[in-house]
Amino acid sequence: MSRRHRNPMGPEGDTQRRHLLQAIGGLGGLATLPMSLGAAAQAFAAAPPGQALGEPRLVSIHGSLTEIVYLLEAQHLLVGTDTTSTHPAEASRTPKVGYLRQLSAEGLLSLKPNAVLGTDEAGPPAVLAQLRQAGVPLRLVNVRHRFEDLMEKVRLAGEATRRQKAAQALSADLQKRWLATQQQVARRNAATPGNAGPRVLFIMAHGPAPMLAGTDTGAHAMLGYAGARNAMAEVQGWRALNAESAVQARPDWVVTTQESVSALGGLQKFWQLPGLAMTPAGRLQRLLSFDTMALLGFGPRMPSALEALQQGLA
Repeated sequence: MSRRHRNPMGPEGDTQRRHLLQAIGGLGGLATLPMSLGAAAQAFAAAPPGQALGEPRLVSIHGSLTEIVYLLEAQHLLVGTDTTSTHPAEASRTPKVGYLRQLSAEGLLSLKPNAVLGTDEAGPPAVLAQLRQAGVPLRLVNVRHRFEDLMEKVRLAGEATRRQKAAQALSADLQKRWLATQQQVARRNAATPGNAGPRVLFIMAHGPAPMLAGTDTGAHAMLGYAGARNAMAEVQGWRALNAESAVQARPDWVVTTQESVSALGGLQKFWQLPGLAMTPAGRLQRLLSFDTMALLGFGPRMPSALEALQQGLA
């Protein structure tokens, strides 16, 4: 049996971004706030190239929000981002403040932001407390692992960048594309009555120990949206992978991230994870890999990621 490995999220991400930029280009403007002459001079000295006086100084500590700011063509307002902010490629070159769960108060405050955009996954709590004590507003979206998370992020980014009209246009486009993808899933399910969907094992191997996704995770939510069954649905949250759990899961497919495959040293090493070779997915080499933020970030690439996931599992 030949190896089957699909990488559904290749150059499509850039094509999608161009499409969305065309849809919202030219909309919205940025208002300025009055300030004293001394404050204006201080702001001018601190403002990065291309940033006008009185404009927001934003730090994004979630890759999905960074992507949205770029789609709103307000990236010049970003004075810093976290390490999950790697899309589009230009975002990788912005000043970094650490991983979203391991932020540094000193690094953030040194950028003199007047707002920090993120989710309630941000931390540690002591750092967030320091930012609040310093008077930096934290604009955090509550993570529910639903499409509505994305809508809230777009609204928040539109307010923070003062581009509400552009954000409304982006939201309308994303909702239209999300509905179309959901209809595709419904049609596929209707065409195979009685089919409960493929059993899928989601593996994350970014750290020292590969983990399996149970319920109350972004992976579980995306599998459900795609009409698949999470093979670890009886588990809450994340569980360490072991041979017994993999074999008992009996997955038809394995879904993972491109970063996991790379971290493990390639596909051959990936399939050597405990127990995978003894599963139906392992015997047939059925694997789908995605960009982590595209699939699990609940950002603007979410509709395309879902479409690729459900097509890959069909």
